[in-house]
Amino acid sequence: MTTAQTSRKLAILAGKLALEKKALDIKILDLRKISNIADYFVICSAKVDVHLKAIAGNITSKLETQGIKIWHNEGYSQGRWILLDYVDVVIHIFLEEVREFYDLESLWGDALVQEVSENGRLKKVK
Repeated sequence: MTTAQTSRKLAILAGKLALEKKALDIKILDLRKISNIADYFVICSAKVDVHLKAIAGNITSKLETQGIKIWHNEGYSQGRWILLDYVDVVIHIFLEEVREFYDLESLWGDALVQEVSENGRLKKVK
């Protein structure tokens, strides 16, 4: 399996794990053709800080049980935006108003975007 296939599978898995904790508006941005920061961003929202931390905790713990260790994380103490860095896949979990303010989807507007629907399926957004 290539690195690109592996990072895509990780992004999709992270989106589905976020969905398990009722994350809102889950999007996967494919950055491979526009940046070397990461292959994918997974972006989702939470209503309150406890929800935000539950989403992040579910993702990190379930990935770790599969032998996928996080490289870096930020934002747990502030509880407004948690970043989970898996090198090729970076997961951004925002409180809704913080996500609106930073608007990463517009900042990375050239990325191909897929949405993780409520049934866990991917739907192409653009």
